[in-house]
Amino acid sequence: MRIRFLVPGNVRHGSGGNKYNAKLAEHLTALGATVETVTVDGDWPVGSAADRKRFAKALDGGTTVIADGLVASGSPDEIAGAVQAGTKVWILSHMALGEHHDLEAKSLAAAIGTICPSLHSAAELQDRHGTLDITVATPGAEPADISEGSRPKHIVAVAALLPNKSQTILVDALAELQDLPWTAALIGSEEADPAYAAEVRAAVVHHGLQDRIRVTGELTGQALQDQWRRADLSVLISQSESFGMVVTESLAHGVPVLVRQGTGAVEALGDTGAGTAWDPGESLAGTLRAWLMEDALRERWRDNALRARDHLPGWESTARTVLDALEAPPR
Repeated sequence: MRIRFLVPGNVRHGSGGNKYNAKLAEHLTALGATVETVTVDGDWPVGSAADRKRFAKALDGGTTVIADGLVASGSPDEIAGAVQAGTKVWILSHMALGEHHDLEAKSLAAAIGTICPSLHSAAELQDRHGTLDITVATPGAEPADISEGSRPKHIVAVAALLPNKSQTILVDALAELQDLPWTAALIGSEEADPAYAAEVRAAVVHHGLQDRIRVTGELTGQALQDQWRRADLSVLISQSESFGMVVTESLAHGVPVLVRQGTGAVEALGDTGAGTAWDPGESLAGTLRAWLMEDALRERWRDNALRARDHLPGWESTARTVLDALEAPPR
């Protein structure tokens, strides 16, 4: 099968969506598909008339297209035209658009089908737009070395510095725990929202935590692996999250995870017992204090994380789910 995979050109940091797209393309290829990944520049999710014309051109000529929802959800006319011309257009919706409800509804209706990375994200789309033909293809996880941990305990938060990711809330919570030994690293791009990144850095300075919290910027390769090797706890307290691939990445390292209730990260953590979901109505500092002070709790989360890493699905499973959907006859 030949697949053209259209991805947004205006997301340049290491987002979960970008990582999912790259892994899906890689493993579709491993399953025998011929995948052409095309980066579509534009001010998405709607873009200018010229942007949408560029998107329409990228849709042309492929019998099967997977289009990232950030590019596709604001361009219903272009999708409808491509489908009428014989192109099978699937929308890969990582997360429902916060705005442009009507455009998104029309785009989803015009497409052959929709792919979502989680039951949580699929339910969000259904709540917004009613019944849709959705294939859920949960992200896979790659095998990883087991974390060795640190003394004092080391906390990592791996996410771009964005308001949705709530790093300032984490810094404020850690500021209440200065009577306890710990270190932390905020690992993620500062380029996506420089103003918020500056707020995060200012919060660290305000609380006098420069020697305990390191704002590393985006890390890859050995530098990132060094952080995972040292990690004892991973924190992902985004206000919204379609799945939270860093959760399964954490578990692959045997590192327990603290997530926020009501987000797709709860689905990623599942019933592993390798961490907990924090209720925003309660004290984040209190939750972290309990983990730092209660040896039995800390050991239970760690043991459960080590067990969970042996049962994580791989990316081949994700790609197989998508390929089966693309090859199935129309419903």
